[in-house]
Amino acid sequence: MRRPTILRIRELMRVTAVRLSAVYLALFALFAAILLVYVTETASSILQTQSQEAIADEIETLDRIYQNTGISGIVRAIDRRARQPGAPLYLVTDGTGLILAGNVQSLEAGVLDDAGFKTTPFRYARFTESEKDRYHMAVAEVVQLPNGMRLLVGRDQTDQERIRLVVRNALILALLLMSFGALLAWFLVGRTALHRLDRMSAATARIMAGDLTERLPVTGTGDEFDRLSEKLNVLLARIALLQEGLRQVSDNIAHDLKTPLTRLRNRVEAALGDETPERSGRQAMEAVLAEADGMIRTFDALLMISRVEAGSHPALKSEVDLSSIVADVAELYEPLAEDVGGRLVVDAPEPIVAPVSRELISQAVSNLLDNALKYGLSARPLEIRIAVARRGEECLISVADNGQGIPADKRERVLERFYRLDESRTKPGSGLGLSLVQAIASIHGGTLALDDAEPGLKVTLEIPMERVVPAHDGVRGP
Repeated sequence: MRRPTILRIRELMRVTAVRLSAVYLALFALFAAILLVYVTETASSILQTQSQEAIADEIETLDRIYQNTGISGIVRAIDRRARQPGAPLYLVTDGTGLILAGNVQSLEAGVLDDAGFKTTPFRYARFTESEKDRYHMAVAEVVQLPNGMRLLVGRDQTDQERIRLVVRNALILALLLMSFGALLAWFLVGRTALHRLDRMSAATARIMAGDLTERLPVTGTGDEFDRLSEKLNVLLARIALLQEGLRQVSDNIAHDLKTPLTRLRNRVEAALGDETPERSGRQAMEAVLAEADGMIRTFDALLMISRVEAGSHPALKSEVDLSSIVADVAELYEPLAEDVGGRLVVDAPEPIVAPVSRELISQAVSNLLDNALKYGLSARPLEIRIAVARRGEECLISVADNGQGIPADKRERVLERFYRLDESRTKPGSGLGLSLVQAIASIHGGTLALDDAEPGLKVTLEIPMERVVPAHDGVRGP
């Protein structure tokens, strides 16, 4: 059942755009009415002033004739003037109102009662005119003559009145049409805005109900509603990503930390049941300490990933030479590579400066080298190549080994937290190394790419050369 029209109008009036449109419509109507009154009154005043000046000149001329020839002379002069084509209004009456001379057959009642200028147009009729065209409008001045006689000199205002009425009616019609158009536009715009707000409200209700995949509607017009929806959709996507990350962390902690906790319990239980508590107790404590250190490292990695992804890590960015960072980290890992019979090759021929966090980039390079040492041991001899290069507006840090590599269909999975390949589960590690590198790349506005090194795996960290603020900090761009 449709809601009553009055309720719909009330809902429309709650929309800011509709209220503004209503205010603009009211102001427009007010100013249009003021303009209408001003134009018509100004036109009427100008015409009346012109008529009054012309009448005054004519009376002045007749007064001179009266002074020279008397009543008979002025009657003859008026009779002569009244017969001329296009003559003004002339009328002379005796004390009883009988017409003695002039071109006026009849007047509106009361016009001759008082002397002076008649500012309000009155109706009159001329001689020898048809019934249809005989009534006109005029303004005139009445002069009192001796013996109760009256002299009337006037100007026809019929055409002026018609023009004034045409102007007034045209302005009124234009006002009505424009008001109707504005009202129609206001109604249509209000309905459209209300419909879009209803859709946004419905989408918001679904989001509040728990559907974080829902997004606010975007029509593609690029107006303020679209811009607001796009910004909120970015925010919702970020919230959904963080919540999904939190869910994954919770699940991963529940599954992947269960094994070391179980090992801890079993070793403590075995130590308690051993007949030589001194010896077994020390071994058990050393094993427990190793497991505890492993879990602490796992939690530290999780904490760093969460802080980096949330943008709360104190990543103080400055202009840093990436080649210098890579050389320093490689120097630390070179002895480890030599211990397992491998070699570490550094390709950083020239300084490459970029706005990065030295601490985070060092951590990312360390994680990549650590992964290469752990999972490239299948190669004999092991060779790890780390390179720094520039490509357009990006700088690339790549670490490649000649080990067994990662299948193409699993390269996206290894970036997930705690995910480990089956053949890697026997090696130490938590499966968080590449996840942390990806988070570091994200906070620098870059990406992490895994490719085939033929043989082995090549991991490339791509970082923009310009300073970029991550989207989750609320700002985009350099």
